[in-house]
Amino acid sequence: MTAEQVAEYLRNNPDFFVGRDELLRSLTLPHDSGRAISLVERQVHLYREQRDTLRHELVELVSIARQNDRLFEKSKRLLMQVIEARNLTEMAAAIDDSIRGDFGLDAASVMLVGGELPAGSTTGALHVVSEADAEKNLGALLDGDRAVCGQFREADRNFLFPGRDEPVASVALVPLRTDRLIGVFAVGSCQPGYFDQSMGSLFLSYISDTLSRLLPPMLQRHRQVEPVLDAVAESR
Repeated sequence: MTAEQVAEYLRNNPDFFVGRDELLRSLTLPHDSGRAISLVERQVHLYREQRDTLRHELVELVSIARQNDRLFEKSKRLLMQVIEARNLTEMAAAIDDSIRGDFGLDAASVMLVGGELPAGSTTGALHVVSEADAEKNLGALLDGDRAVCGQFREADRNFLFPGRDEPVASVALVPLRTDRLIGVFAVGSCQPGYFDQSMGSLFLSYISDTLSRLLPPMLQRHRQVEPVLDAVAESR
C-alpha cells in the first residue's frame, strides 16, 4: 500500500485506533523541539493551537462588535441632529460638528450638485457646485452608488474640501442619489492612510442613504422660504 492509500483508509475509518491504544502509543511524530512525540501528544498540541487561534479570532470579533456599537451610536446621534435640523444651514452645522467632534475626523463635506441653489454657495460643510464642475473635478467618482475610499488626487481633495489650511490627505466618499445624483457626502482625514479601499463603509452608506432622503424636501422648503426672505429684506 502507498502512503496515500493508508491516509485515505484512515480518513474513511476515523475510529480505526479505537481499542488499539498500544498502537497509538507506538506511533511517534517529530516535534519542533527535535524530540519524538506520540500521536496523542501531537493531537493535543494541535487542539491547543486550534483553541488559541479560535480564542484570538473571538477577541477580534468582540473588538469589532464593540467598535461597531460605538459607530452606530455616533451615527444615530448625527442622524437625529440632521432630522431635527430646520434648514440647510443647521443641517450643515450638525454634520460638521459631529464628523469633527464625535467621529474625530478632520473634515466633512456635503456637496450638492445641480441648480436648486446658486453654484458657489458655501455654508460650513455644505457646498453647492454646478453639474459641469462636479463632472470635471470628480468624474468617475460620481458614477456608482457605493462608498469609495482612498487618497484621491490632490485636485479632487481640494475640490471636496475647499479653503482648508491643513490639506486633507485621505477621503471616503459616497454619492447621494434619489432618482438622480443630487450630490456627494465625503469625510476626510489629514492622515494619508486613514481611509483605504479595504475599509468597511456600512455606516458611511447608512448616513448617506438618510441624507439622500432628507435633502430633497429640505431643498424644496429652502426654495419656498428664500423668496420670502428676499422680499422681507427688500422691504426694509
